[in-house]
Amino acid sequence: MNKFFIVTILFLSIIGCSKKEESASYHKGQMNIITDEAFKSVVEALADGYMISYPETKINIITKKEDLGFIDFLNDKAKIAVMSKDLTPEEIKAYEDKVDLKVLPAKFAADAVIFFVPKDSEKSLITFEEIQQGLQSDEKTFVFDGTNSSNLNFVAQKLNKKPGELKFSIIPGSTNVIEELNKYPNKIGVVGLNTISRPYDKEAEKFRSMIKILPVEKGGKSFLPDAEGLREMKYPFTRVLYFLTNEGNFNIANGFIRYSCTQLGQMIVEKEGLQPYNIYRREVQMR
Repeated sequence: MNKFFIVTILFLSIIGCSKKEESASYHKGQMNIITDEAFKSVVEALADGYMISYPETKINIITKKEDLGFIDFLNDKAKIAVMSKDLTPEEIKAYEDKVDLKVLPAKFAADAVIFFVPKDSEKSLITFEEIQQGLQSDEKTFVFDGTNSSNLNFVAQKLNKKPGELKFSIIPGSTNVIEELNKYPNKIGVVGLNTISRPYDKEAEKFRSMIKILPVEKGGKSFLPDAEGLREMKYPFTRVLYFLTNEGNFNIANGFIRYSCTQLGQMIVEKEGLQPYNIYRREVQMR
């Protein structure tokens, strides 16, 4: 009887272990991804593609301001955080202490912060110096989607400033900035390109019809956040989107990251109107 009891316990332990190993997989399971609103669209598209490829996976997208999302990510409320800004030395240390991994950004797309005015505005260009000076002015000409946002963080880094050192106005939410800017003459809206970049999306088309994107002039030349401006990083406010994960093995988080950086994932990035970070060349041999 004792031998039978021991054998039964060992058998159940083996079954339990095998089930645990099966649940930890890149093609089965559930996870959360935290992303700023500015690049929510491309992240959702990649998640949809992954779940189609692996029907037994479930990916939940949590939208949160970049700084706050990073804190939640460190507290294990998500397996992946989508970032655009460079981490500070303090943030790198917090990641490495909390997650016990080295920071290895998985870059997957070139996006941009854009400056715009209502469609009927006479303004057609903005200089880099004008942006620098305007964000130091009490007039608060520039309208962002909120504090702690990726758009504000990135612009501050490009100007070698901390977000708290800049002066600006706020209309909460990127889409609200676009829809309400015409109520505020002489203001300039600031949102992420991915908010309006989807070529065939009706909502994105509506937003594009409402605004005029301002080329940014720097060093005597003006640049637009178009394919060339992003691909060659000529547009001054081009930013690279990347994933961070707190998963130390190859389960669903790292499976998703690998998928996003392969040709299929990069095709999804391109369909979102952004520039794929990993460019795959097709070679054809003629005989």
